Amino acid sequence: MPVVAAHLYAHGKRVRSVSIDERIDYPGDKSQFVWIGLLDPTADELRILQEGYGLHPLAVEDAAKGDQLPKLDVYSDQLFIVARPAALEDGQIRYGETSIFVGHSHIISVRRTSLRGYTALRQQLEAAPALLKHGVDYVLHAILDYIVDGYLPLGEALEEEVLGMEQRTLDHFLTRSEINRIFEIRRQLIRFQRVLAPTADVVAKLTRLDLPSIDLETRPYFSDVLDHVRRVQAMVDGLREVLSSVFEFSNLLEQQRTGVITRQLAAWAAILAVPTAVAGIYGMNFDYMPELKSVWGYPAVLLVNAVICTGLFVRFKRAHWI
Repeated sequence: MPVVAAHLYAHGKRVRSVSIDERIDYPGDKSQFVWIGLLDPTADELRILQEGYGLHPLAVEDAAKGDQLPKLDVYSDQLFIVARPAALEDGQIRYGETSIFVGHSHIISVRRTSLRGYTALRQQLEAAPALLKHGVDYVLHAILDYIVDGYLPLGEALEEEVLGMEQRTLDHFLTRSEINRIFEIRRQLIRFQRVLAPTADVVAKLTRLDLPSIDLETRPYFSDVLDHVRRVQAMVDGLREVLSSVFEFSNLLEQQRTGVITRQLAAWAAILAVPTAVAGIYGMNFDYMPELKSVWGYPAVLLVNAVICTGLFVRFKRAHWI
């Protein structure tokens, strides 16, 4: 069912349900308005709303087409806002899209994909009639605030994953899958920033500009939403820096560990080279060689090998090569 909810509100309370082809207008009373919520509507349903509420054709086209970046357009006495809800699913950031038509006596939200419905938000607002009676601009603020608040747990979940990677880097080399995950998260954060920046721009316009259907009293609410967006932006910027530092730190640790292993191998190779060299000399087929006929020749050679190898071991140990 494309129409999720469509109700008439008066003085902060729900009065009755309305149909999308029912034209309702209260130009002199801001506290009476219609809030229509649709999910993946058809072109015919959008056309009915366009004719009934005088929606601009370009705005309707954008709402029907979808895949828009957050934006705010002004058409005469109406506003058209596009917002992008987001949620983390199976380690991936999934995006929805909400198009919002705002007039003096109506607010129409068109949602693409089933990502985070607004039923709970509607119930929350209906439970606070003192706020809902302010009109469509307060409902617009509530929708945008609801969308932006969904960004924070997403960022916190990625933050926990990134910090876990940072800790694991201290213990072992990063695996190929972990390196792939680092670059995957980095790509997702870059795309997320492309959503956050225009979202902040939209909310900033609602905070500072003189726009139709937006009263001065509502601007502090939008300013609060803007603060939330900037907080998420700062978190994303910080995560990108941590990801870069994790990768660089992992490379440094890998080089350091490789250097330690190389020194250890070189030290043991030098120690083993002594008996190898002595054995190589005495393995030559000559009749006249030192100590060949001596009873103490063999023990003496072993003792010399042991002394030299022990000396090398002690020296390498002091140099922290072993």
